[in-house]
Amino acid sequence: MTALVLAFILLGAGWHATWAADPPCDKYPVAKQTTCAAIWKSLNQEDGPVIAQFGLDQLKRREEGKISAEQHLGENMAFIKQSTEKRLERLRARMERE
Repeated sequence: MTALVLAFILLGAGWHATWAADPPCDKYPVAKQTTCAAIWKSLNQEDGPVIAQFGLDQLKRREEGKISAEQHLGENMAFIKQSTEKRLERLRARMERE
């Protein structure tokens, strides 16, 4: 079961990184969207290990009975939101320098 959850976490992170490559770049002019997508992909790769570690730590806490399924989900959603907001801010800053 743990291996299945771990695979889901890792695949989910990879899927999210792939899916998220374009949407934040839609607001930029077409000529800058390729640059934006490359920066966004890089930001996702930079943060991937931190996100994966958070997921593993959460899984461990849940398996140890330290948090409930509801807490696990809520904390994951909050972390994802905060992490995404930080990456979007870094994207904005890097795009301003371009």
